Amino acid sequence: MSPDRSDQTPRAWQRMLSGRRLNLLDPSPLDVEISDIAHGLARVARWNGQTIGDHAFSVAEHSLIVEEIALRLKPDLDPKWRQAILLHDAPEYVIGDMISPFKAVMGGAYKAVEARLQGAIHLRFGLPAEIPVRIKKLAKKADVICAYYEAIELAGFEEFEAAKIFGRPRGMPNLEQTPRMGLAPLPTADAQNRFLQRFEEIEALRELGNKARRKTA
Repeated sequence: MSPDRSDQTPRAWQRMLSGRRLNLLDPSPLDVEISDIAHGLARVARWNGQTIGDHAFSVAEHSLIVEEIALRLKPDLDPKWRQAILLHDAPEYVIGDMISPFKAVMGGAYKAVEARLQGAIHLRFGLPAEIPVRIKKLAKKADVICAYYEAIELAGFEEFEAAKIFGRPRGMPNLEQTPRMGLAPLPTADAQNRFLQRFEEIEALRELGNKARRKTA
């Protein structure tokens, strides 16, 4: 006779390729790995996949561009906050990228799960679980600028439509004219590798800063 499982709590964890088991309802920083984040984000499509090109435009690519925009908006941005902005959509490696209208329908439950995951991710990489409001605002501004260009270049929006929804960016060059930014959707492996590379570059900058502070302490 099989055991009665009707009163058991449903499974709330996901097994990652690293072997970690991440509890979605109570995530532990110890179960967060950057390799899993990069792998997942490179396979999550922005705009529900409704973009031009032979490949999906991934959240990994979007995150790289948002970090670059934030750095252009604030060139003296501390590397730890650059890393936080690079990871601003990191929970989507688990929960996917829901378009804004669907998030509005889902309401508080989605936001609560997302916030817990974001907190665990921050703690895993030596960031505060709750980052400063000024950094959140900077990340949001960069995110909206990126979304405006994505809408026009990839998602079929007319400029007036994108401007109405996101606002028209001022003082920002077209993304195609910048050295590390561009909106050509990449193959999954390329997006994954670029995300990992950028994370490691910023991590190295953080370590240099930490060494300098220890010397002067």
